Amino acid sequence: MSTPRWFPWRRRAAAPPGGVRCVEMVELMTDYLEGVLPPANRARFEAHIAGCEHCTAYLAQMRMTVHMVRQIEPEELDPGVERGLLDAFKHWKAGGA
Repeated sequence: MSTPRWFPWRRRAAAPPGGVRCVEMVELMTDYLEGVLPPANRARFEAHIAGCEHCTAYLAQMRMTVHMVRQIEPEELDPGVERGLLDAFKHWKAGGA
């Protein structure tokens, strides 16, 4: 027996904006913000941003985060906070959630 074609999980997803999936956008975000994304990838990234409100919001959040972090002087950072951030980064880098 075949599955009716109107079942949602049987539908073919539309192509993502710019041909880039959102999960790929997250991986490209840092290079984009640092201005080191190759021109072809930058064009695809910007095409995706133009058509995806979620990635546009994420990009705005990343820009705000970078702006706020640049305001912190290293000597102003509480040692406990620094340790917590480093531990969180190590956990993330090791594949933790």
